[in-house]
Amino acid sequence: MVHPLAPPSAPRGPLAGIGILVTRPARQAAGLVSQLAALGATPIVFPAIVILPPSDPAPLAKAHADLDRYDAAIFVSSNAAEYGVPSPSRWPASVTAYATGPGTAAALMAAGLADARIPQTTFDSEGLLALPALTAVSGKRIAIFRGEGGRDRLGEALRARGATVDYVDCYRRARPSSGAGGLVEALRANRIQAVTLTSAEGLDNLCAIVDDEARALLMRLPAFAQHPRIAEHARSLGFTAIETASGDAGLVAGLLEWSSSRSRPGP
Repeated sequence: MVHPLAPPSAPRGPLAGIGILVTRPARQAAGLVSQLAALGATPIVFPAIVILPPSDPAPLAKAHADLDRYDAAIFVSSNAAEYGVPSPSRWPASVTAYATGPGTAAALMAAGLADARIPQTTFDSEGLLALPALTAVSGKRIAIFRGEGGRDRLGEALRARGATVDYVDCYRRARPSSGAGGLVEALRANRIQAVTLTSAEGLDNLCAIVDDEARALLMRLPAFAQHPRIAEHARSLGFTAIETASGDAGLVAGLLEWSSSRSRPGP
């Protein structure tokens, strides 16, 4: 279901009059939606991915029971933080927590786990691998909390450096089962002027859910992607992708720059 969220009065701000499709999973969309609405935009929420508990909860329960056997635990997303953190009182002080970026670190803090370390370069697996503490990991035992079917790049690199790595699937992603009638209607009525993308999988789901007409309408819109991989995937599907900095702040900054350029008079 599409949820247009707009201020009750006529919107004002640098994004006034712009409908922006937010495809982030519902529980993670609130922060971005609030920022966009505060800037005058009309956020239109259509979660392209549904987040569910893992198919088999036993490995996650075992990882929680064995946490004190690890030297470090890495959370690859805010969903991993939300679904993967046990009761804070059960978190061993000897286990260092890592997050892929500020958003994941904030989700860890909300779950009761403060002081997670984050990359200093890029907010992704590559950024984590550049941290000095994750360079010399020979003999260390590391748990990676992630969604089912996540990328293996991080674990493979850490194993190559001599670490023992266990993947812990703590959630799974699914395609939305609800229809896209509201989204299609909004596209046909020209109520959407831009799209935000936070996942290549979510974009695939979005394209699979809508019909050919709606897909063509989507492809006419600028698609703001918060990671190079997502932007590259969007372009491979025929979208005009605009790569932004990571996180909600990056998406907002990209939208503001684009909106400003639209309003400038031509030469």
